[in-house]
Amino acid sequence: MRFHIVDVFTQRRYAGNQLAVVESRGELSSKTMQRIAAEMDYSETTFIESFDANGGYDVRIFTPTEEIPFAGHPTLGTAAVLRERTAEDGDRDAEIALDLPVGTIPVRSEHDGERETLWMRQQQPEFGEQLDREPVAAALSLSTNELSADQPVQIVSTGLPTIVVPLTDRSALEAATIDRSAYDALVESRDAKNVFIFCDEPRNDDNDLAARMFAPYHGVPEDPATGSANGCLAGYLVEQGTDDVALRVEQGYEMGRPSLLHLRADEHSIEVGGSVVRVATGELL
Repeated sequence: MRFHIVDVFTQRRYAGNQLAVVESRGELSSKTMQRIAAEMDYSETTFIESFDANGGYDVRIFTPTEEIPFAGHPTLGTAAVLRERTAEDGDRDAEIALDLPVGTIPVRSEHDGERETLWMRQQQPEFGEQLDREPVAAALSLSTNELSADQPVQIVSTGLPTIVVPLTDRSALEAATIDRSAYDALVESRDAKNVFIFCDEPRNDDNDLAARMFAPYHGVPEDPATGSANGCLAGYLVEQGTDDVALRVEQGYEMGRPSLLHLRADEHSIEVGGSVVRVATGELL
């Protein structure tokens, strides 16, 4: 059974977010998929259940501990593998649709010279409760005054509920670390288990925002590049009054996996883009 390893949201190997893609073709049980995902031990592992593109390719996504309905970098990475494995000559720019538990997600490509960016159109955002800053700050081992007073802490979902947390500066971003007991208390009664923090002080002047994402509930202490959470961020920014979002977001620097995500959004659509680099191909025994 063939599998592939790719790095997503990067233009070079050994950066961005790692992904394992398994050509399962309907031959694995859910239990076996979960065990393989735990063995790979990346943020997510995907399983291509069908190569019949009748409206979309059936794909399932697993973290090391459970199956989830949607995630961003697995969508882009799996689409890149599918296109290479299925596209005819001249079809490298053809749109590919993934049928996920959350719905059908289309992925298309754009080229700027030799540089390719894959773009996925996410579901329209759903906005949940706005949270008190104190328990959120405690979960991040920060003080409440390190959370922005100008924007709310809010649960947003484009398929995977996320707690979006604006911070005052990059010092707060870099200082954040999960206090597990406070984190567990924060997410225990909520569907949102991802905590996504951001600030407007990127390291690179070409970029607009810097971000981090924590999801220990899903077996992911920290994620180097999170397409779903950045889609939530794009929707959040539109909701907060940004008419047309066109941003470059840094993530993963604290983990030694620098990543770059592109966001486009308005009140009608949300797109998250990035590059995918092939790393390895092998066979499961």
